Amino acid sequence: MTVLYILGGLFLALVILIPLLERSRHRFSPEQVAKMSRWIWPLMIILAVVQLIRYLV
Repeated sequence: MTVLYILGGLFLALVILIPLLERSRHRFSPEQVAKMSRWIWPLMIILAVVQLIRYLV
């Protein structure tokens, strides 16, 4: 039953968020995207290390 609640919540969020995001006029410049994308891998590595520590402790 919990799975149905989770799926329902995700579906509801998608129904609400997708139209809001499509109406948004904010666009990112290539420079902004490049700045943000260089942080992805270091943050993913930090996340993996933290999860590993939480698993082992």
